[in-house]
Amino acid sequence: MTGWRKWTFVLFMLALTGLFLGLGLWQLTRLEEKQALIATVAERLATEPVPFPAAERWGAEVGTGDFDYRAVTVTGRYLPHDTVLVFTSLSSPKGELRGPGYWVMTPLVLESGGAMWINRGFIPESARSEFAGGGTAEQGGVTLTGIAKPSEQGGAFTPAANEAERIDWIRNVDRLSRLAPDLPQPVAPVYLDLPADPPGTLPQSGETVVNFPNNHLGYALTWFGFAILTPILLIFWLRRQRPAVSS
Repeated sequence: MTGWRKWTFVLFMLALTGLFLGLGLWQLTRLEEKQALIATVAERLATEPVPFPAAERWGAEVGTGDFDYRAVTVTGRYLPHDTVLVFTSLSSPKGELRGPGYWVMTPLVLESGGAMWINRGFIPESARSEFAGGGTAEQGGVTLTGIAKPSEQGGAFTPAANEAERIDWIRNVDRLSRLAPDLPQPVAPVYLDLPADPPGTLPQSGETVVNFPNNHLGYALTWFGFAILTPILLIFWLRRQRPAVSS
């Protein structure tokens, strides 16, 4: 191998080592952030419910994530005709029902102004027609206590909502609100997961799942392993490039 090709390869391997080291350090940073998030959420879930702020305070408090996964109380009235069903497949339920079905998302006009989407719980596919228009949503004023959750984020392969049948694929406040354009504004940037009702009640509420995959330590060790292995391979390669000594 000519000299310039040799040194180009050496520089490439050293750059790879630096890249792998940087990725390992970045994963350690992500590990610290994830551990802090898990601790914060656990603390919030253990606190007593607090009144959800009035609409004029959402930008300063709710929009910053301070109310994510916090137990809150809201008062208002349901708009059953604006209900949207969000497809899901419940594999590890806390209640009796599982399998393909829908989250029943019904907006609540808040007494303090604006609106909030309420996840009333899970229904099986067989109950779809019953709840498509709101089903058993309470009439009149209600006071609800539940867990405020941030919107689910879709990806490049998340299907568009079925506007004709009012069916969506993720619990995203902005997407849901586009299916109910007449909602009072503003709409809360979080939705509310309701606690469990007595067994056999539909929708099957109390299915809140708070789970943050934390594989960053394993990823960091993998990248550090590559950072160690790469220069070792480079050393072996350089030794093989030495000209053989004739006797």
